Formats: sequence, C-alpha cells, structure tokens
Amino acid sequence: MSVFSQRDFADHEQVVFVSDDASGLKAIIAIHNSNLGPALGGCRMWPYASEDEAIRDVLRLSRGMTYKSALAGLKLGGGKSVIIGNPRTDKSPALLDAFATALNRLNGRYIAAEDSGTSVADMKYLAERTAHVAGIVDKPTDTGTRSGDPSPATALGTFVGIKAAVKAQLGRDSLEGVRVAVQGVGNVGFDLAQQLHAAGAQLWVTDIHKDNLVRAGSELGATVVAPEAIYGLDVDVFAPCALGAILNDQTIPQLKARIVAGASNNQLAEARHGSELMRRGILYAPDYVINAGGIIDVYYERTGFDRAALLKHVEGIYGTLLEIFERAAKEQRPTGEVADALAEARFKR
Repeated sequence: MSVFSQRDFADHEQVVFVSDDASGLKAIIAIHNSNLGPALGGCRMWPYASEDEAIRDVLRLSRGMTYKSALAGLKLGGGKSVIIGNPRTDKSPALLDAFATALNRLNGRYIAAEDSGTSVADMKYLAERTAHVAGIVDKPTDTGTRSGDPSPATALGTFVGIKAAVKAQLGRDSLEGVRVAVQGVGNVGFDLAQQLHAAGAQLWVTDIHKDNLVRAGSELGATVVAPEAIYGLDVDVFAPCALGAILNDQTIPQLKARIVAGASNNQLAEARHGSELMRRGILYAPDYVINAGGIIDVYYERTGFDRAALLKHVEGIYGTLLEIFERAAKEQRPTGEVADALAEARFKR
C-alpha cells in the first residue's frame, strides 16, 4: 500500500518502519509535526490485524499528538509509535533493545512514552539504552509518590473536562446524580470512574477484561453492561476510555447521551462524525483536548517537575473546553473543527 495516499497521512514529516528479525520487532514511528518542539507521544504495542491497520493507527495518533500539545500550550510536536504484536506474549528484552536502537537513530526527533500495551517499567528499561523516553520519573502526590505513569493526570483532565461539558450542555455545576457510561475501566478509565463516583455521579461501565468490571462493580457500585450495550444507555454522558474510532455510522445512532466526553484517542471514525453529533444535539468534547493531562504531566517531568503548576495546567482543560463549546455554539460549527482551528493557529507556519 502507499503511505502517501493514506487519508490520515496529513502532511507527516517522517514515517519510519523498523524491523529486527532477531527479536521479531516490527514497529512504525510517525512524526507528524515538530514546529513547536520534538515530537512526543506514546509507544503502543498491539496485535493489529494487518499492517494497514497499524499504519492508520500510528498516523491518526501522531497527528492527534500535534494538536494536543499545541492546544495544551506545550513546546512539543506530535509523534507516536506502534509495535505490532501481543504485549502479553511477544514483548521481550531483545525486542525493547531493538526499539531503543531505533529511537537512538532518530536522535531525539521522537520521544516515546508508555501507552496501551507498554508500561512505565518498559520505559525505564528503554531509558537505560536511550535518552529519548519520558514518563519515567516518580512524582509526589498528597499521599506519597506515584510512578512516572501519566494516567492519573489524564484521568484528572478528563474529569474536569466532563464537568465543563456538563456545565455547557446541562447547565449544572455539580456532577451529583449525573449518569455516566464509561467505556473501558483500565488505568485511566477506573481512575476517572473513581473521581466521578466521589462527585456523586451514577456509573455504568464496560470493559473487555472481566477483572476490571468486577473491581468497578464492587468498589464503585457501578452497573456492569455488555460491550455492545454501552452505546444505547439512557445516560447523560458517554465517556469513551478505550480504543479509538468508536463514534461511527453504527454507534452514533444508538447514543442517548447528550454529551460525549472521554479519555480515548481518535474517538471519531471520520471527521464527518463530529458534524453528525452536532446535528443530533450531542455535545462532543474533542478527545485531544480533554485527554491532554498525560502529555502535560510528561512535559512537566522533562522541564522540572512542579506539582502545583502541573495541577493548575491540567485543570485549565476546563476553561479551554468552555471556550471551544462557546465558540462552536456561536459559529454553529462542530467542536472538533473549532479545536482544530485553535491548534493550527499555534503550530502551523
């Protein structure tokens, strides 16, 4: 297939295909834009059904990172990497060694961090072999320290983003009694669900892993539903916190929620689905705006960690989303288009 003709190529600066027969590594590193700084984005390991699927994912994700960092006011560009394989069975020290070599060859143009299928432990292993990784420094919290995992900041940003959407769409300052369907209760999704539960929201959850559902049901009193049932629930907020492209021609007609606001990347299967949400009166919180807490966390790690400044920056997602919602309503444009315009004004030259 031709990468250049891919709909999601979107003026990428560089796409690198990496192969190492000895370790079995097959990876793709995509650098979308580096006008504001080095391209930083997670390294995802996933058993993609095809190479085409992996290419499309890395192109969409890297582009999203450019917009995410720009709109979050960070001096970073956008990039992403994917390793094709099952993280539970195919990951090995030799494979990570080979990936570290690939990072070194890019000489800092791309900086990797943890993502689906990789962990902070993996990033720390890579950090012994390359300087071009992030999300590895333990950070202080109110109760001690946490690892370099940026997911708590992602969850916090998503939580304040849901509050902004509820304010804009429902006219409510409180989440007490607000009904939220959370799709995916892994690291970010469960943390988000905890915050929503503490704020008095009612929860419905689904996940492909049974243990995550058992935990959410027992600890948060969440109602567990089948994966295919999550879209049609009579709730106020649908919060996608799993993989992307879940807002599409099949799922959007099922939605009863008046708000879509969640932590997953690339929620719209195509840009036109943002227009369809608007046509149906559903307020969409652009994914790369609401889930920017993680990249903000990693940025502060690289520039000298200041927890108070980090929290203030992440909580600023509330105001950014309100600005987008207000402008979209005034101009009668999809919220994603408005967010794109604001981001492009910052990173395009």
